Amino acid sequence: MAGRGTEEHPHGADRLCAAGDRLYSRAVRRGRVPRTDIEAVPCLLELALLHPDPDDMDWLVPTSPQEVMTRLLRGVYDEVSASQRRMGSAVAAFEWYAGLGRHLHALTAPAEGSAIRVLDGLSRIQAAMDEATEACTSEVLTVQPGGIRREAELTEGLHRALALRGRGVRMRDLYTHVARHGQGLLNYLELMGGTVEARSLDEVIDRLILFDRTVAFIPANSDCTMALELRHPALVAYLVTVFERLWRLAIPLTAPLPDTGIEGISHREQSIAALLAEGHQDAVIAERLGISVRTCRAHIARLSETLGAASRTQLGVRIAQVGLDGNRSFLTAAPVTPADQESPSVR
Repeated sequence: MAGRGTEEHPHGADRLCAAGDRLYSRAVRRGRVPRTDIEAVPCLLELALLHPDPDDMDWLVPTSPQEVMTRLLRGVYDEVSASQRRMGSAVAAFEWYAGLGRHLHALTAPAEGSAIRVLDGLSRIQAAMDEATEACTSEVLTVQPGGIRREAELTEGLHRALALRGRGVRMRDLYTHVARHGQGLLNYLELMGGTVEARSLDEVIDRLILFDRTVAFIPANSDCTMALELRHPALVAYLVTVFERLWRLAIPLTAPLPDTGIEGISHREQSIAALLAEGHQDAVIAERLGISVRTCRAHIARLSETLGAASRTQLGVRIAQVGLDGNRSFLTAAPVTPADQESPSVR
């Protein structure tokens, strides 16, 4: 019977509820209560606040309030003592690990401690960029994905670019071909004069900024409200290599885009055809080339008309037939030579 009551009771048998408090109070006032009253409040038996009357087992008598208080205080004391022991163990462990940290710091170069730093929030990103700009003495490499650069984006970092130009720092920027059509970018390059050299590709990697080949900044989330500041030499060297390979494949903004060699197909449509051949959807192609989905679909429609394709499947076949599905991966390019990395236009 006690077991069934425990299952139906609204809490476990480790604390006193309102119903239990009422029954225990009544037992203290009257000296005893019928055993049948305990069915709804099994916690009183579990907590030993009531126990059978040795003279009549159909009744329950209360444990004295003084004994109950002594028991509760003893329990509280035991809990406090256990907490103090756990706290002492935690403090000892902290001191041990702190000692290991001091030992590790003594063995590690200062730069390693900040090899990768997470910058959360635009204000922290801007502050870190300003700090890197002030320390920069020779070169800045940037990759700017997306399409036509908005005036606000160009103005945002203009103060850093002007400060770098004033110290004679050379800058190289990579854009997508679509960025060529933005008057704001052309105005920016004219303002910076020969300090900035710009090239473009069909598509580039995500945003990247490298200062003096010692510190790099890359996005840490999709909306660019978080960034990673990288100072680990191996990571920075890898990103420099990626940039140099892209740079060798890119076309100077002052030079026209090469002809596709296929009548009626533009350079952009050639890029779209290659991505279609890889199986990408319209939205992905648009994002990678820095154009809108609507513009992308208009190019696909013109491409289909030019190649005489009546369906998406047939378009894929025709793209392969005319040789528009070539390998476009920069990672398969030839290794960067020392001459490539130390170009006279950079140093």
